[in-house]
Amino acid sequence: MITKKVEHISKTPRFSLKLRGLVQMLKMRLTLLVALSGVFGYAMAADGMASWVNLGWVFLGGFLVTGASNVLNQISEKPLDALMNRTSNRPLPTGVLNELEAILYAIVLCVLGVGILGYFFNLPAALLGIIALLSYAFVYTPMKRISPLCVFIGAIPGSLPPLIGWVAFTGSLDTGGWILFAFQFFWQFPHFWAIAWLLDEDYQKAGFKMLPTSSGKSRTSARLILTYTLCLVPLVYFAWNIGLVNGLGSILLVVLGLAFAFPAWKLFQNLEATTAKRLMFASFLYLPLIQLVFIFA
Repeated sequence: MITKKVEHISKTPRFSLKLRGLVQMLKMRLTLLVALSGVFGYAMAADGMASWVNLGWVFLGGFLVTGASNVLNQISEKPLDALMNRTSNRPLPTGVLNELEAILYAIVLCVLGVGILGYFFNLPAALLGIIALLSYAFVYTPMKRISPLCVFIGAIPGSLPPLIGWVAFTGSLDTGGWILFAFQFFWQFPHFWAIAWLLDEDYQKAGFKMLPTSSGKSRTSARLILTYTLCLVPLVYFAWNIGLVNGLGSILLVVLGLAFAFPAWKLFQNLEATTAKRLMFASFLYLPLIQLVFIFA
């Protein structure tokens, strides 16, 4: 398999190969999701007064900062990525890009992204972008081999995009922004733990401790997954209480929260990989659906 990869790389034009590698290092699906969360936060703060131009700048700034974070993550984990099936074909382990190229790429992305947030919006939004990048690349990334608490730490930068979007419009850390932060914060636990449940054997090759407890795919771990998922339900009250969402929207958010918790409950009961996969797919649906409810309800 490795030989075939090398042969394929050697037959691809060098410029095309490097360009493809630069795009691959962005982790496009993850980066798009994060950038759209920033747009969501801005739209919520603007409450119908957001221009398409500003939404575009928020998206681009968030996209570039997130991309820089992902590149720095891959630079740090280059030798570890080579050990895991799911990451062994990334540009750094395969030699498509070297570390110097990746570092320069991360710097350019970071400067452009933070610059956009600071120039078109405000300094607090730019500072939050820097905090998100540094905490993800230099705190969360090394913690993955030290403690299961890494997911808790990683959930902080992962939850900042909607708050950054909110601050980009308001210039301040208001309660509404923190509530949006909280929804994305608690969502990340079932999302990443479901993925970790499915990829645990692969993660173990790199020494990653991604499941909730050192007991691995156990009842204790499943209980924590269920607990964090259920936290999304009472959060609805706080969103309704400050007027972020109306009564109908609150009901929809509760229903979505309970629906999301159902596969977490089933995982607690049976500890099966097929159930963890259902929870993972439920997490893919939950976040964009609640964001639509917030915007339109």
